[in-house]
Amino acid sequence: MKRGKLLNAPLSALIARVGHTDEIVVCDAGLPIPDGPERIDLALTAGTPSLLTTLDALLFELTVERVVLAEEIKSVSPTCHQQLLARLERHADEQGKPITIDYVSHEAFKARSRRSRAIVRSGETTPYANLILCAGVAF
Repeated sequence: MKRGKLLNAPLSALIARVGHTDEIVVCDAGLPIPDGPERIDLALTAGTPSLLTTLDALLFELTVERVVLAEEIKSVSPTCHQQLLARLERHADEQGKPITIDYVSHEAFKARSRRSRAIVRSGETTPYANLILCAGVAF
């Protein structure tokens, strides 16, 4: 049995396959998921698992150099926005490398998600609670 924190087999396999600059979308329950990227659907019920719980599990094993958020999260879901920024700041400190935060329109976010390696769907129901993680290198 795997010893690490992340027990979900598809997520573990995804992280093992990710290379530098590959992108992973972590999204709420409502983001439209296009054909193409691998779909890892974790949503069980509204709010379960939360976006933050899902993000924490991924960050446990992933080096991140850049994150993309929808500009709309700042005004529509400011509490979620601040929670995400705090998590990312903590992760940057833990990995010893900064994380650049970029903002795009929600429409541009959806278009960009088409080229991601995978889309991980949480049960989150907060509007615009979506982010794109851009993989960094651990060395």
